[in-house]
Amino acid sequence: MVTGRIQQPSTLPEGRRPPAAHRLPATPLGELHPLTRALAVAPAEPRWRERVLVGLGPVRQGFAEHVRATEGPAGLYAELLGQAPRLARGVRLLAREHVAITAALADLHQTAEQPDAPVDDLFDRAACLLRALARHRQRGADLLWEAYETDLGGET
Repeated sequence: MVTGRIQQPSTLPEGRRPPAAHRLPATPLGELHPLTRALAVAPAEPRWRERVLVGLGPVRQGFAEHVRATEGPAGLYAELLGQAPRLARGVRLLAREHVAITAALADLHQTAEQPDAPVDDLFDRAACLLRALARHRQRGADLLWEAYETDLGGET
């Protein structure tokens, strides 16, 4: 029985792999644990909304760092397009998701700050955000796999 993470060794030479400086950190999902723990506590607990807001802080910060590392002329997406222009559609999709997720993060923060906001509304927004982050991370991983592990030939 396998209990740990399975990693396949890359068959690509080092020059075809993303440089370490551009490999994505654990964000945006690496800092979700404080938020998910805060959401798991009963809303009737004292300072529940405050805990949700505190847990949301690292997610917002981590996602902002993720956007900075991936977008722009020196970001990972520019590098991906330089290595594999065929991925332009996927890069555009991920960049659009950045805008939507950033707005969802701000919306959840604003909702959690309102003491009279319904708890169900806050949970719905949080669940939607968590699903969007999971999808975004998977799409990003898929794009990296396609860029660096798929050899179509003819690309530099």
